[in-house]
Formats: sequence, structure tokens, C-alpha cells
Amino acid sequence: MKLVSFNALKTLHIKEAYYIKPENFFKEKDKIKEADWILYPEYWQVNSLVYGLKKKIFPNISTYHLGHNKIEMTRALMTVCPQNIPYTEILGNTPVNQEYILDMFSFPFIAKEVKSSMGYGVDLIEDKKQFRSYCNKNDILYIQEKLPIDRDMRITYLGDEIIASYWRVGGENSFKNNVAQGGSISYDNIPSKALSLVDMVANVLDINHAGFDVAEVDGNFYFFEFNVFFGTKGLLNKSIKLEELILHYLQKQTPSLPDPNSPFPKVS
Repeated sequence: MKLVSFNALKTLHIKEAYYIKPENFFKEKDKIKEADWILYPEYWQVNSLVYGLKKKIFPNISTYHLGHNKIEMTRALMTVCPQNIPYTEILGNTPVNQEYILDMFSFPFIAKEVKSSMGYGVDLIEDKKQFRSYCNKNDILYIQEKLPIDRDMRITYLGDEIIASYWRVGGENSFKNNVAQGGSISYDNIPSKALSLVDMVANVLDINHAGFDVAEVDGNFYFFEFNVFFGTKGLLNKSIKLEELILHYLQKQTPSLPDPNSPFPKVS
């Protein structure tokens, strides 16, 4: 199986992958055409690869398109499971919309940047001054109710199945549960209904590589978002080898493999 990777770090242990620097996309087009799969392209390459060169990419194109920013992601989730989304408003930043937000939300609430991950670009808004500061830095208002939680779940989906799940418990004096923000990990008592919900949503939206962030409040489950390029500490603690699972999935998705004696060039 011929693989081309545009992300050396994420495919470091996939020996079959031939690495190409993203900026050499057009210079190495012949190698790309020969490949069975393209791994971890940058977002700007996705449409050219799929629609121009008719290549199979991993993660798949729906994962890229929906995971590119929180607006696309949240609207898709609102479409398929609106009852599983915290009350959220996504509006253009105008004086009228700012006043609307202040009318509809009570303090404290959550304000997010459209493109962010690992807990960055997420603010706890406790008064009007903090809200005005957020407004001064963002063209789009992404405002969400603050749920009464001290933890959430990270449920990792790869290919066509869940490969890991764990609680992320918030750090001291922090409203963020992200491990990158000081949260701790617990693998105990993950609700089966949360796993079933993630499995359903990933199938409906055709997501094949994502870490879903899910909260539980009084037995109900709420999506915050999913991250295409998710942290792997929770996998490593369980000795889950992501690269091996990716390779296995790609092999299952490839109807016929090329002659193993026909070498594909590797980077020296």
C-alpha cells in the first residue's frame, strides 16, 4: 500500500508513509498521484487532492470540512442532535447582536474563538467588561451557556469505531477540563449512552478521525466540539498505538494491495 504523508510527526511510526513537505505539494504531484492514500494533508490541500486529483485522504473530507472551525461543526451537530448541544448562539459581531447576547445569556457564560483547540480561545465571561473585551477581538460571536460541570469526556473515534474514552477532570481554579490546560484523566465509569451517542453522530456525519468532547448533566449528554487533531496522552496511558490502528483501518478500506515487492521510495 502506497502512502503519502504531509505530517511527519503524526505518521512517524508508519514506515510505509512517504513524507512530502506541504509546500512541495505541486513539485511532488507525480508521487501523490501514485499513492493509494494521502495522510494528514493541510486544509488548503484537501479540495485539490479530493476533487482535482481524485485521491483518498485520511482523515476523510467530511472530517476536514466539518472540523475546520467551530461554526461548521456546531451547525452540523445542531442538525443531527440539537438536544445534545448546550444553548449556543453564533452571530455576526454587531452592536444589536451584542445586546441580544446580553439579553439572552446570564453571567457567567462561555465565549469562544471560531478556530481554536486544547482549551485555547475559550473565555469565561463573568461581566459586561469581559464580554466587550471578547467582542473587540472577534468578528463572530460564538456564545454558549456554561454547564454546571467539573469534568467532561474525551471520546476518541478512529475509522469506524471508538478506540478510547476517558474523563477529563478540571484543574484547580479552572473552568477548563482539557488535559493541555491542566486537567487530569480518569478512565472509570464512562456512560455507555455517551459512547452510543458519539458512535451515532460520527456515523451520520461521516467522521473518521476525531476526539469528541462530551459533558453529562443530570443524565443528559452535550457535545462541546470535536477535534480532528486531538491530543494523544489519554491513548498513550493505555498503550494504544494510534499509528497501528490507522494503518489497519486504511488496509481494510483498500480493496486490493499492490505488489509488496514493488518498493515505494522512502525519505532517507
